[in-house]
Amino acid sequence: MSTVLRGAARLLADSHVPNPDPDSTALLAHAWGIDASDLARRRLFGDTVPTQVTENFAQLIERRRQRVPLQHLVGSAAFRHLELQVGPGVFVPRPETELLVTEILEELERQQNTQVPFVIDLCSGSGAITLSLATEHPQLAVIGVERETEALNWSLKNLASVHLGDSTVDLVSGDATSFADERPELWGRADVVVTNPPYVPDEAVPRDPEVREHDPAAALYGGSTGLEIPALIMLQAEKLLRPGGFFIMEHSEEQGRAACELIMSTASLRQAVTFPDYTGRDRYTVAHRVSEVDL
Repeated sequence: MSTVLRGAARLLADSHVPNPDPDSTALLAHAWGIDASDLARRRLFGDTVPTQVTENFAQLIERRRQRVPLQHLVGSAAFRHLELQVGPGVFVPRPETELLVTEILEELERQQNTQVPFVIDLCSGSGAITLSLATEHPQLAVIGVERETEALNWSLKNLASVHLGDSTVDLVSGDATSFADERPELWGRADVVVTNPPYVPDEAVPRDPEVREHDPAAALYGGSTGLEIPALIMLQAEKLLRPGGFFIMEHSEEQGRAACELIMSTASLRQAVTFPDYTGRDRYTVAHRVSEVDL
């Protein structure tokens, strides 16, 4: 088995695939229909890889060499404590986005709401943020808003596979740049509005083929500077948030200052602060909606 894995990792490395060793291990486990711990045990005892598994594994390695995302090949992506189903048509959730969930959970604890907290996730994609919040908070009401049909379908699959406990989740089809305008009954009700919007500048085509060729363009490109769509979403968030409510948005490492300036230019979002990701790069900005502002 070790020989099989080493050979596969070498093929991936020759094709400049990042992380060839863990990718090979994940693909062999998937081809075998076992989990990583079972694969490690079989490797320890020197088990022989069955012929059919070897053939399936070779096909998966070839597709990975062609830079099909690992998550598409195995059909899932890890996000916090969840294993989310993903594939063509939905943005693959990234580890840095997990930090937004942590920030929101800490904010909800600070808010000490007397009623069930209400969160709106604009551009909810696979449901990563929505479902993590709903399953990690004791009792939460979350609306996830997604415009793209394929992405919404993936999130509905993920919703069906998680246990919500006392939380509720409503995944709806909607455009994050106009959602509040279409749902005036939700104005001033949200304790938190979160968004991981498209924020890549239109001309800044990502280097990685996995992103460039497989993540949906609607989840990537945010306008000429990358912040045109996020700016429209901020205006919707203003309407949805209650006074004192919390806004949090992911962005690229170069956009922290501009995101703060956009937030401070709105009628009611203030106290903008940018925070780094695991690598120390600016990754998300938070703000609060001030009281007594007529929108």
